[in-house]
Amino acid sequence: MSRDKNSDAEELQLSPSETAAHNAAMRLAGAGRGEVDAKTQRALASITLGFELIVVVLIGLAIFGLSLLEPRELGLWIAGGLAAACVLALGFMRVGRVGIWLGWLVHALMLATAFILPASLVVSLLFTALWVYCMVKGAQIDRGRREHFASFTN
Repeated sequence: MSRDKNSDAEELQLSPSETAAHNAAMRLAGAGRGEVDAKTQRALASITLGFELIVVVLIGLAIFGLSLLEPRELGLWIAGGLAAACVLALGFMRVGRVGIWLGWLVHALMLATAFILPASLVVSLLFTALWVYCMVKGAQIDRGRREHFASFTN
């Protein structure tokens, strides 16, 4: 088997099912639109917000169930508002940095729920730490991808 002088490794061959899965994942991440930036960061942000959506609803149900606010239904409205903000951030994740900024807003609002339900501070801090890690690591991976693709064009 002959190797190209410029190639350090053989090209990876994917099966048809692996190719279909790869192409679907790349479409969801916004590939094919000519941009290389922030795909990994946005994918990690989407995963974090998706799991956080469940926790936000549970926090609202806890506020409602413990009757921490008057009227009690205010806890459900808070949960609905935070859930809507999560869904909005997820929806805008493919539109530049809008989804990322909305994600930061969601985390700030989730941290604010600790004034109503102090126990939510632990969960809010954990998800905020996960969010920060995903933002930093995702940006680092995306930077590496840009450098990798730039090496092919030069």
